[in-house]
Amino acid sequence: MVVGAQAREIDTVIIGSGPGGYVAAIRAAELGQKVTIIERENIGGVCLNIGCMPSKALINVGHHYRQAHEDETAPFGLHVGELTLDWQKTQEWKQHQVVDTLTNGVKMLLKKHHVDIIKGDATFNDNETLNVVQKDGHELLQFNNAIIATGSRPIEIPTMPFGGRIVDSTGALEFPEIPRRLIIVGGGVIGSELGGVYANLGTEVTIIEGLDHTLNGFDSEMTKPVLTDFKQHGGQIVTSATAKSATQTENNVSLTYEVNGKEQTITGDYLLVAVGRRANTDDIGLNNTDVKLNDHGLVDISDSMQTTVAHIYAIGDITSGPQLAHKASFQGKIAAAAISGEPQARDMHYSLPAVAYTQYELATTGDTPESVKEKNLDVIIAKFPFAANGRAISMIETTGFIRLISDKSTHALLGAQIVGPSASDLISELSLAIENGLTTNDISLTIHPHPTLGETIMDTAELADGVPIHI
Repeated sequence: MVVGAQAREIDTVIIGSGPGGYVAAIRAAELGQKVTIIERENIGGVCLNIGCMPSKALINVGHHYRQAHEDETAPFGLHVGELTLDWQKTQEWKQHQVVDTLTNGVKMLLKKHHVDIIKGDATFNDNETLNVVQKDGHELLQFNNAIIATGSRPIEIPTMPFGGRIVDSTGALEFPEIPRRLIIVGGGVIGSELGGVYANLGTEVTIIEGLDHTLNGFDSEMTKPVLTDFKQHGGQIVTSATAKSATQTENNVSLTYEVNGKEQTITGDYLLVAVGRRANTDDIGLNNTDVKLNDHGLVDISDSMQTTVAHIYAIGDITSGPQLAHKASFQGKIAAAAISGEPQARDMHYSLPAVAYTQYELATTGDTPESVKEKNLDVIIAKFPFAANGRAISMIETTGFIRLISDKSTHALLGAQIVGPSASDLISELSLAIENGLTTNDISLTIHPHPTLGETIMDTAELADGVPIHI
């Protein structure tokens, strides 16, 4: 609706409805604020629609497909018949049973909390006013408080622009067929996860990475089982390589890259460019406000998520730190509480877990062996293998370990890393322990049910305390 110069007054406006925005909206509404969300595309943002959830759906399909193949040689005598995969049905399930279910659930929650949703592009006119461009015109909104939750987008390399057979992570989730050969530029979490999906489905995958290692953020001891498995299943990884340019035809795409001073060319059905994501701060009119950005184009914030404009807050990928959905959600709750003056807004000490959903899951929280060295901390590092856990043995999931890092004098848990089955689920217990200052003795004296993978945490804590039972 087109309006004149008179702006409509609103209470709390949130720009973006991803895991940060919609969580902030619900929490703000619970705290008594009248909330308006402005969303340019789809409720749920990148994560629910074209990121976290559809990718995990395909990861699950890849695991099942590979497991069904390997069941032919399973030691417990299971045999299956001819294995086929209906890729069209897979894509329909991913969209309708996973993505649509989740996004419809978020819409229902927003409606339940009486959150007003405006579909359009929001741009700041100044510190108090937004211009929202919609299909049928534009509207001016004057807000009391704003939370910017605009997220990020894939970085595009000029010499290999997205289009056709050159895709970003979204395109890699929507291939019309399973590629025979897939080239991936970027061996970070996104590239490694999606590379693992298609390797499990029988694709010849080649990852080209500029660093001398892949899966940055996880140490070599953690990534070794993942990389070994990937290569054993036909994957290739080229590190310390520079992607130069790409050309495509109707049927394939070729990438030219340089490694060890020599140019090489590789051809595949598709080329996935996954070299990181850029914060969406450049097209929302922040230059019209007093909100300050740092040298990386990220918004400067306080512990309560306040920007340099007191009533404007920022959360998620547009702020410093890892670009993680759960980080955005946590920050959204902090920002909503800060607007309402809640005490929790000032409690900002937290342990932020990170997960990679590779063939063997990787998870880390708190300090790492590298960070304690940098801090010159005196610690105990205890590592317990899944191969010594009864539940893991019965699942034929014995690859990997749990590592606990604790203070040598106080035994307080400082950090933890997990490689192996259900790492993404097990890491939460350890984040809780770090968050609450628990010791390894607190963990070892907590009864863990048997037989479970979680017992491995207790076993690792006992090892750290010098009284191991199962190793």
